[in-house]
Amino acid sequence: MRDHAVFGPGGNSKSFYDAGYKTTLQAPAFVKGLGLGAYEFEAGNGLTAGIPTLQKIGAAAREQGIEMSLHTPYYISLSGVDTEKRLKSIDYIRKSLEAAEALGADTIVIHSGSAAKISRREAMDLAKDTLLKTIEAVGDTPIHLGLETMGKINQLGTLEEVIELCRLDPRFYPVVDFGHMNARERGGFFPDRDSYRRVFDAVAEGLGDEKARYMHCHFSKIEYTDAGEKRHLTFEDAVYGPAFEPLAEALVLDGLCPRIICESAGTMAEDALAMQKAYLAALEA
Repeated sequence: MRDHAVFGPGGNSKSFYDAGYKTTLQAPAFVKGLGLGAYEFEAGNGLTAGIPTLQKIGAAAREQGIEMSLHTPYYISLSGVDTEKRLKSIDYIRKSLEAAEALGADTIVIHSGSAAKISRREAMDLAKDTLLKTIEAVGDTPIHLGLETMGKINQLGTLEEVIELCRLDPRFYPVVDFGHMNARERGGFFPDRDSYRRVFDAVAEGLGDEKARYMHCHFSKIEYTDAGEKRHLTFEDAVYGPAFEPLAEALVLDGLCPRIICESAGTMAEDALAMQKAYLAALEA
């Protein structure tokens, strides 16, 4: 296992295309060239790449030593009230796992679901039913099924809800999005390193030390309203946050080794590199 944190972008940054790169097959070399170590394949709008293409991207990632993950389609609905649509999500997850296998990805990231039209408890019960049926459908897989903390108030995906869902089966892993958590609380949720440490402590207590220490994470600065998340920003934001430096301190203090994927708006590669530099500075401090 790694003895350090690793960083990378979610998808291709504007600078990737500005540098003349054209396809995601070139992304692992671009990421490696920046000195980063991870990449998340974004399939939020649907899986359009075929298995042969994904296999080529995976081979390029292995050649460059890049850790891979995959974000599943946004239209997956673990807690949808329409039973037919909800159960279709199982097939979308199964296809995402097939794509992840082709990529050599060890984690897929799944949105936790909505609680807009029903109570949170009803939504949780539906999500649990979907996830248990998913495990029955996909069987034994080495790929982690990651359940993400979400940024809107009417979505499932508080840290407590994610931990509760992950306790259904060892194949479920938490994916903590710190920007989402901050936006959900309308800012100020991570004022210092101890506020970040509490997140890892909660995961360790609920799911075990290893799932906390090597957690797959997302980080970006996110604009919010009273309803929670509005839009992803860049690291140039000085209003909404959260700040990364206290998280870097927490990682070093507790010897944590997460993979942190940056989902900034267009500057995800540069901002991932900024996180890595802050982390390395904290290591040297």
